[in-house]
Amino acid sequence: MRCLIFCCLLLGCMPGFALDRYRAEGYLLPNGMQVILKQGYERDHVAIRLVVGVGYDDFPCAQQELPHLLEHALFSGLDQSGEGGLEERMQALGGEWNAYTSSADTTFVIEAPARNQRKVLDLLLAVITQTRIDEDALNLSRQIVEREDGGHYSPLQRWLDGQDLGHGATDQLAVELGLKCAERSSIHDMTLEQVETLRKQWYAPNNMSLIVVGGLDKLLPAYLDRTYGELQPLDPIDHRVLNSIVNVAQARRELTDGWLGNSAKLHWLFIEPTLKDEHDQTWDLLQSYLDWELYSELRLKHSLSYAPSSQRETFGDSGLLSLNADLDRDNVEVAEKLLREMIDRLHKDGLDPATFDRVKRALIARQTWTVQGNSALADYYWGALNDYEDGRFSNVSRLIQRVSLKEANQAMRKLFATQGYIRIEKPLLSYDELYQLLAALGGLVLVGGVGVYAWRSHRRPSTQ
Repeated sequence: MRCLIFCCLLLGCMPGFALDRYRAEGYLLPNGMQVILKQGYERDHVAIRLVVGVGYDDFPCAQQELPHLLEHALFSGLDQSGEGGLEERMQALGGEWNAYTSSADTTFVIEAPARNQRKVLDLLLAVITQTRIDEDALNLSRQIVEREDGGHYSPLQRWLDGQDLGHGATDQLAVELGLKCAERSSIHDMTLEQVETLRKQWYAPNNMSLIVVGGLDKLLPAYLDRTYGELQPLDPIDHRVLNSIVNVAQARRELTDGWLGNSAKLHWLFIEPTLKDEHDQTWDLLQSYLDWELYSELRLKHSLSYAPSSQRETFGDSGLLSLNADLDRDNVEVAEKLLREMIDRLHKDGLDPATFDRVKRALIARQTWTVQGNSALADYYWGALNDYEDGRFSNVSRLIQRVSLKEANQAMRKLFATQGYIRIEKPLLSYDELYQLLAALGGLVLVGGVGVYAWRSHRRPSTQ
């Protein structure tokens, strides 16, 4: 009996080990707001994410920064104390907050003590419903957004972007293909009326999802129904059709990255073809495999790159997978040749079964420790909202496990069926080229000086 009681106490002291992170309580408020609640790891803390379904992709190029501008304007303050007073109120509750605008959504991120969760949610509700935005607040928000985007957008930078010369490798290819805007939005042309219209049309409860993870108040559902449930829904707005590939891009380009240096970056980019099943998991697994191949070829075998890697990015309705290597500029051609041989070998022979199995096990194991704590779990739910159904999120580990070697090989061969796009970033001049240029200029100056001296000597009248 004592042993049985001891075992029961031991099991009761370890609730974290039994936490099923894929299961969460989810429901719709009467006004259409989606709510996701989860008792998390730390009971004295809550992680809150309010996701509004509006982002950059919902606006044409000239107005893409509107959601970002509104995001900052909403922190202008609720009364005469302004932004500082609003921050003081959050600090008094022991919380901290931020907000992010992406291509698909605008999300308010809050970390707070569990005991104050309803007060923090009150403050968040007041921010999105009661903040009065005037021209002064909007001007300050314009300055903040401009700094976050890289500072003052000079006519020269706008011209370079318009000529497809001012972007990094992946962005540059996306611009060439028509998936990304060539120039930044003109923040100073955006009006108060446009910002308020965006707020009225998109900041509706039936376009929002509220995620709360941590030590949940037992009365939280009733509180949400009484407060957030009173927001008035609006007729849904159709999202703008995502940009598609409409242009043909050059197969190979060299891009200037700075003025002086001996380094270079090689990017080999491929457009991800559409797959039927386990789309993202197949590409994630293939990306991990390619990470190993790049590491093995360029670092271990040939010592050409310290941190080669692959990367996946989404632009419009298309995904780009890139093979990347940091190099000495004198080794670019060698690295390009090695990558071409690696791609040809993989396309011909397929993925190595033993390596594929090892990479898959490592990727599955990573799922168990990358999402730890309330904040990480809330972020996970934020990113997986589209996968929530019947009280559960998709079990990513199981989806990865289902990807077979045959399916991965098919995806890889589809990916490498085209030649892809090579982009090489390097400074305008290497140090050797600078020394040679200085030496040539010095030689020209010396020759010119000797020539002038000789000419003057020839012209000087002789004395008897």
